[in-house]
Amino acid sequence: MDQSVEASAPDAEKQSQTTATLCDAWDYKGRPAVRASSGGWSSAAMIVCVELNERLTTLGIAVNLVTYLTGTMHLGAAASANTVTNFLGTSFMLCLLGGFLADTFLGRYLTIAIFTALQAAGMAVLTLSTAAPGLRPPACADPTGSSSSCAAPNGTQLGVLYLGLYLTALGTGGLKSSVSGFGSDQFNESDGGERRVMARFFSWFFFLISIGSLLAVTVLVYVQDKIGRRWGYGVCVVAILAGLLLFLAGTTRYRFKKLVGSPVTQIAAVIAAAWRNRSLPLPSDPAMLYEDLDVDAAKQRLPHSKQCRFLDHAAIVEETAAPATNKKSNRRAACTVTEVEEVKQVVRMLPTWATTIMFWTVYAQMTTFSVSQAAAMDRRLSSTFVIPAGSLTVFFVAAILLTVPLYDRLLAPLARRLTAHPHGLSPLHRIFLGLLLAAFAMLAAALTERTRRQSSTPPSVFLLLPQFVLVGAGEAFTYIGQLDFFLRECPRGMKTISTGLFLTTLSLGFFLSSLLVTLVHKLTSSRRPWLADNLDHGRLDYFYWLLAGISALNLAAFVAAARGHVYKDKRLADAGIKLHPDDDVVLHA
Repeated sequence: MDQSVEASAPDAEKQSQTTATLCDAWDYKGRPAVRASSGGWSSAAMIVCVELNERLTTLGIAVNLVTYLTGTMHLGAAASANTVTNFLGTSFMLCLLGGFLADTFLGRYLTIAIFTALQAAGMAVLTLSTAAPGLRPPACADPTGSSSSCAAPNGTQLGVLYLGLYLTALGTGGLKSSVSGFGSDQFNESDGGERRVMARFFSWFFFLISIGSLLAVTVLVYVQDKIGRRWGYGVCVVAILAGLLLFLAGTTRYRFKKLVGSPVTQIAAVIAAAWRNRSLPLPSDPAMLYEDLDVDAAKQRLPHSKQCRFLDHAAIVEETAAPATNKKSNRRAACTVTEVEEVKQVVRMLPTWATTIMFWTVYAQMTTFSVSQAAAMDRRLSSTFVIPAGSLTVFFVAAILLTVPLYDRLLAPLARRLTAHPHGLSPLHRIFLGLLLAAFAMLAAALTERTRRQSSTPPSVFLLLPQFVLVGAGEAFTYIGQLDFFLRECPRGMKTISTGLFLTTLSLGFFLSSLLVTLVHKLTSSRRPWLADNLDHGRLDYFYWLLAGISALNLAAFVAAARGHVYKDKRLADAGIKLHPDDDVVLHA
């Protein structure tokens, strides 16, 4: 009898593990998710495939679009460059819309599914725009493509082109805002083992994005140039739909989280309350500010800080409030100290947010004027094979793929010994390196362009390698440093809006590039334009010198802001607050 009971014990334990459920995750039917049969790497992989196809599509459009706009659509160099950067900027800016919809109405799963379908529709329109002869202006009468012999596109042709581009941008922004978050939802953060696996998920997430980029600048660009642009865009449509079907196939295995509402509402409420109470005097003792003692377990009570004192007005308890014995009835009259401090944490991230925008302005040149440079240089590898101008960005992507493991295996261990930081370089140190490399990249680009102009024959396209490699290595440091910084420093429950803040630096960087191009073209066109349709008639090197100077000034501003930043975990530790296990999640690059 005892032997029978003893023999059945392992089976009972195994059955218990198989049927164990999670308290904060649900399956597609709204039931508590079973730990053993949901989530994990298999579910996360199906989600990551959507992001891989998104990067394949977005970069596949961006790196080669400028040649299509100038050569086929007969737009000027400045207008073509701005079209590319505006497309990319809109894609990332729409991440805020996607994040808001995901947090407030749709949830991450539906947001990904709906916006992936929109991206596929946009690519289908773009494919039609490049395939139908009536949607392109006729070829130039003069083979050299002089402006007098080229017919400008009409409104319908530009309208269909822009419809395809911006419908694709809408889909890209919506799904990008939720893919990384939904992927991380597949791991239980309260479990030590799954929490460590989730940290690895972010590294593989970034790595697979880069694989998508590599496919875009090699296979996809080659198909566009050698077989036909409509075939290249058609491949994207098929890839997006295949990724969507794979994503939907994993529905029964996903772990879902309940909607928590948009943090934008809380930020707006704190700012509105602070403005409404701006005439009320702040109490001499911060303990007199309103705080709810029964803080939700999903939140973390934060101590009062002395920065941004204006926001403290939102937590003032007015004299007409309910008695202290009934504080809960006063909940609508003022915000809590914790809510105010969460908004302060977002404010503390803004200097870093503002000073990282310039990196993405430099990055934008790799998909616009650097591609134009490549088109004007000798791209022959042999008598029969010519490198497509857009494929030079393969060295940019290769630099990313090489920098990540080199940092992990060589630089990080060295940095751990020198700085005592547990993961090598801190997020701000990584961002500093990325901004520094971006400034050097613009110096290299200016020198290369001067060499190209002074050469009697078109020089080798490989002279462009330094600027591509420097920006690529810079992205590896900046992108992961920003992602690490914005996720670690944001308040608990505000990861979506913090990710949105990070992605808006990309958007604003591209828009800043468009603004600079427009201003420079307008200010120099009356004399010798810097950004001429024919690079030999302009001074692109002057534009690169300008970007190098702005990058140097921005780097100095970043250093000043970084010196004054105190990391969230240090502030909480100094206040004697024990960190939640979530705060131990670190993005290893």
